[in-house]
Amino acid sequence: MEKIRPMLFTTLKKYSGAQLMSDVVAGIIVAIIALPLSIALALASGVGPEQGIYTAIAAGFVISFLGGSQVQIAGPTAAFATIVAGIVARSGVEGLAVATILAGIILVIMGFCQLGSLIKFIPFTITTGFTSGIAVTIVIGQLKDFFGVTYPAGMETIETMQKLKAFAAGFGTMNVHAVIVGLVCLAILIVMPMITEKIPGSLVAVIAGIVMVKFLPLQVNTIGNLYSVSNALPAFHMPAFSYDVIQGSLSDAFTIAILAAIESLLSCVVADGMIGGKHRSNTELVAQGAGNIVSALFGGIPATGAIARTAANIKNGGRTPVAGMVHAGVLLLILVILMPYASWIPMPTIAAILFMVAYNMCQWRTFARLAKTAPKSDIAVLVITFFLTVVFDLVVAIEVGMVLSCLLFMKRMSDEMGVRSWLHVEELEEQKREEEEAAKGAKKANAIPSVEEAQLKAAAEEINPAELRQIPMELAVYELTGPLFFGAADRINQITVGEGTRCLILRMRAVPAADSTAMNSMTALYERCKKNGVTLILSHVNEQPMRAMEKAGFVDLVGRENFCRNIEEALDHADKMLEK
Repeated sequence: MEKIRPMLFTTLKKYSGAQLMSDVVAGIIVAIIALPLSIALALASGVGPEQGIYTAIAAGFVISFLGGSQVQIAGPTAAFATIVAGIVARSGVEGLAVATILAGIILVIMGFCQLGSLIKFIPFTITTGFTSGIAVTIVIGQLKDFFGVTYPAGMETIETMQKLKAFAAGFGTMNVHAVIVGLVCLAILIVMPMITEKIPGSLVAVIAGIVMVKFLPLQVNTIGNLYSVSNALPAFHMPAFSYDVIQGSLSDAFTIAILAAIESLLSCVVADGMIGGKHRSNTELVAQGAGNIVSALFGGIPATGAIARTAANIKNGGRTPVAGMVHAGVLLLILVILMPYASWIPMPTIAAILFMVAYNMCQWRTFARLAKTAPKSDIAVLVITFFLTVVFDLVVAIEVGMVLSCLLFMKRMSDEMGVRSWLHVEELEEQKREEEEAAKGAKKANAIPSVEEAQLKAAAEEINPAELRQIPMELAVYELTGPLFFGAADRINQITVGEGTRCLILRMRAVPAADSTAMNSMTALYERCKKNGVTLILSHVNEQPMRAMEKAGFVDLVGRENFCRNIEEALDHADKMLEK
């Protein structure tokens, strides 16, 4: 069992002055990258620009201090933008604070309950589907500011489809000046990484946008035109809790907690691959929970590990949690000194930055690859999750995606469950004669044998006549393959015994697991055998099915003497029973 132990204390044991310098440099660079992103993501979330900085400072420091990763950088992320915007529109900032604190508590509980490893059970198709869907919702949400459009009065613009409808209705109010600023900033964001990666493209775009609006005759909305910007330090505020408020916020809290867990642990996995390290998933969940609680108490919004900022930290030499703590400290200084100037940033610049964030997170190449190469069932989960994320919301998408994935998985497992009867020598010879005649007919017609014929031939070839030992007609042998669970338990009903059958052997060496529904079907089979005077014998029952049978009382019902270690022992036992 993994101990809840922050990575900071482990890394400081071998800390050096050189590493401190590397961490400080990396922290400063990441803070510069995080500044415009935090502001942009806060605005996309429907809150004030300073609240994004509060989140990066409070959650960023706590998660680095308590986290289970050496290099994780936390703060507001694009994945939360549409979710947070919806919560703010429905419940206000106070409701968001309650949901974020509850989500933090859920994350802490998940960590202490050692649930960090359970995140791996969420299918890749679901994470890809909703991540791509979130990217599309971010783009739709920023179309208004990029094109300088004014939404028609009275139209609701909470959900993504409502925003798209309002944008289409108000497209006639497009501001050409806003489009010019947006396109220039977008071009800078695209070109800057090709020139140098040392200077963040988002910072250059912000400066260029401010210069254009200040010194050119362009009429464009800035942050200051739409929001009040404050450089005040984050103040402690405890939201009002009540039974009704908690009940109304639980659904949002679970959404925030699950998404924070998924994104932060995915970021940890990516970081491990870049530095050859190994994170502590349960410790990270506890840290994420604590970080979100502190963020909400100091005016912030939900936070999680940010893959892009974590990668930037690694590339610039950050190797311990100290870099993340420095990043939070630098942002605190920027908040006090430079935050008033954030009011000069044009809204199309913010939209351009978020367009690039959406592009970088959309995973369109992965989406296209899965759509081409994945099984049809996985493609269905991928597309449905994506569609539901865009049209409805992330909660519906994950719920439906998980249910659909589980159903399709059970269907595949059910298809793997097989019940095949051994053929007696006479039956095998008759089958071979039929196959030879069918092959001659196919050859004359110059035809290819059907899939059914090919499967029948393959099944016959698997049977070794010598292994059958020319078993008597009074003995029937069935081989079971695959897991015996509720989705495949009806296959047991396919087992039939003829009028002259006195013994039935079930060979179970290829059955890895069984559940209570299968035990119910097995009991029904035993009752049929008992009614017809047939002795039921089981061969090579594996450990888990044996435990299930013992717990269900099936072993005592059948008789422990009728459980054999292998097929040879089972056949010998059947011969003795037939001699009586």
